Amino acid sequence: MSEITNVVSAFSADQVVKLTGLTMRQLAYWDKLGFFEPQYAADDRRSPYSRIYSFKDVVGLRTLSVLKSQYKCSLPHLQTVARELSAHSTAPWAELTLYVWNKQVQFREPDTGKIRGVVDRQYAMLPIKSVMEDVRREAELLRERQPAQIGQVEKHRYVSHQAPVISGTRIRVATILHFVEAGYSTADILKEYPSLTEADIEAAKRHGKNGLAA
Repeated sequence: MSEITNVVSAFSADQVVKLTGLTMRQLAYWDKLGFFEPQYAADDRRSPYSRIYSFKDVVGLRTLSVLKSQYKCSLPHLQTVARELSAHSTAPWAELTLYVWNKQVQFREPDTGKIRGVVDRQYAMLPIKSVMEDVRREAELLRERQPAQIGQVEKHRYVSHQAPVISGTRIRVATILHFVEAGYSTADILKEYPSLTEADIEAAKRHGKNGLAA
């Protein structure tokens, strides 16, 4: 089984703040405006974990943070750019390579290959090169399991449909218990899930004995 699939790939608003440099107030305001809504959003935004962001969301928000803080692009301009680029991508801030000139966002025209201003259509450029890789590196650090998560079980609204999972992963407790019931040893299970530890397996067993694995 691929190690990637075992890792939580959703990010809380607190994590997004750390990764992007945006504030919690900005995230809430942009969501309310409909300018940037989280991929996993509850209808009631006042409830805990009502805003959960995908990795693509984080990349897009980091791009927007760079455009605002480093290149001084205004929010009204970015809103206009978002509307214009929606014809080319459903996630333009994450999927398109963007450029800036004189506080104006530019992109490469699919038909001509030329780089032009999204709004003013002027041809000049200053590329944003490292946003995605920077976010990817920092996101991977957040994805790493912390010592306090070892040997723990948790539930998360947007992970495995709220089924109990080994903390810091997407691995269901019920899955571990199925292996145990099938006669797999702890060593055998760890071969199937190298990201886990013996303490994680024992935590799953305890959870099952308490009747909480469903």
